[in-house]
Amino acid sequence: MALLFEPYTIRNVTFKNRIVMAPMCMYSSDHEDGNVMDWHKIHYASRAVGQVGLLIVEATAVLPQGRISAQDLGIWSDDHVEGLSELVALMKQHGAATGIQLAHAGRKATVDGTIYAPSAIAFNDQYKTPAEMTMDDIEETIAAFKASAIRSKKAGFDVIEIHAAHGYLINEFLSPLSNQRTDEYGGSSEKRYRFLREIIDQIRSVWEGPLFVRISAHDYAEGGMTPQDYVEMARWMKTQDVDLIDVSSGAVVPARIEAFPGYQVPYAEFLRKEADIPTGAVGLITSAIQAEEILKNGRADMVLLARELLRDPYWPYRAAKELGVEIEVPKQYDRGWVF
Repeated sequence: MALLFEPYTIRNVTFKNRIVMAPMCMYSSDHEDGNVMDWHKIHYASRAVGQVGLLIVEATAVLPQGRISAQDLGIWSDDHVEGLSELVALMKQHGAATGIQLAHAGRKATVDGTIYAPSAIAFNDQYKTPAEMTMDDIEETIAAFKASAIRSKKAGFDVIEIHAAHGYLINEFLSPLSNQRTDEYGGSSEKRYRFLREIIDQIRSVWEGPLFVRISAHDYAEGGMTPQDYVEMARWMKTQDVDLIDVSSGAVVPARIEAFPGYQVPYAEFLRKEADIPTGAVGLITSAIQAEEILKNGRADMVLLARELLRDPYWPYRAAKELGVEIEVPKQYDRGWVF
């Protein structure tokens, strides 16, 4: 059995393989109310039919002002639970585990009205200047993450992932390039981590299942965060019962990033070794051999695919063929995979 197709268990959830659909913004809540549309049901269910082991739903806003776009999915209201529950049921029909990424866009929000960040610094000239968050704003946002975790549980998700990457709000607190506060939420690495620490604690108080955190392991800019800096934070996450770190990079400030197949995998490997915590590898992973090498060489514990699963919802079938593994195929598709 190829390691890519071996089951993997975290807490009370067993994933049938190590293939994960990374959360990707779809910008498809057309009524701008954060609700699930028919499009989402087709999009995610088709990847479940394709035998992806874990499907993580796109960045889902914990507050309306925390949306990246007005078309983002939302989980700031109990009204969102019904649609999310239907989405979960569709994915689980085909044996997929289900996850949701809880998110707040911070200074990269493009919705109308005031946007918020740890410091009043715009991402670039094309973005609005955010308001620096007050203590009340911080408390409200932490409470929103907790309430969203409760709703995620009601909707039936198996996994929660906290979005602390790609220059969005939590990432903005973690990086000294975007956090210039002088209070207890800024300055030292421990103070910059406090916002995430309190979010994790509040989610863990209501959520017993697998908890992932997505980080940007490298800011690619002078004075910014590096993988070495994240070792300390990864160790803190482990003490808070985070189960896996989903290791991406970049986007907290404009920076030139040289992207190539597997370019972020060394970050996952480094944190896995130095912090002794399971990691997920992501970043231009496209072939089964590439994914298998990552797992076999102990570079990560799960492999997250994004654009490749946009191109091919049935990538796991092709990967199984490439690796010489027989996997379950829905009877309706059986003829398509017998050569």
